[in-house]
Amino acid sequence: MKKILFVMMGVLALLIGAYPLIYAFVESKYTFLGSKSPELLHSIIWKTAFFIHITFGGLALFVGWRQFGRSFRTQYMRIHRNIGMFYVVAVTLSSVSAIYMGFYANGGLVSAMGFICLGLIWLLTTLAALAEIRKGNIIRHQQLMTYSYACTFAAVTLRLWLPLLKNITGDPMLSYLVVAWLCWIPNLLVAYFINKKTVAI
Repeated sequence: MKKILFVMMGVLALLIGAYPLIYAFVESKYTFLGSKSPELLHSIIWKTAFFIHITFGGLALFVGWRQFGRSFRTQYMRIHRNIGMFYVVAVTLSSVSAIYMGFYANGGLVSAMGFICLGLIWLLTTLAALAEIRKGNIIRHQQLMTYSYACTFAAVTLRLWLPLLKNITGDPMLSYLVVAWLCWIPNLLVAYFINKKTVAI
């Protein structure tokens, strides 16, 4: 069962990690950008932050899932470390961009706070994980990285929850307000129980 879930997580991570590629092939009006005002789309700072966020967030999602395979970490420690450093850089760039973008989120204060909180937790857990491994605290590092990737995986859960909520409520805006929190809080709860099991082991 664990292997099946791991494979499913990997497939979803790879698919959504490649999501930014659609912006090279699909007109902006048919993507997320189509929901933004012309004024915001003409902001060089916002558009730069947006593309940094989706590009490096996609890369973090793409490479991060592989880090959780115990046999991979054991057999390829050097590769694990190199991927880990790349992941930290990618998350730092993507999360800082996300925090900035959160102030312009669709739906106003409720969704803005949801995405800003996600960005802050994402950044802080990742940097804390880096600090712990430099101290040699392997278990604590693994736990914090589990929280970090739970935040990274919000890119996947957002895209799973949003269409479901739209179908249930029939209200796209209400669904977006809810998903701004729902896309990451359950992920962190799952990470918490995973970490409790890690301690028990």
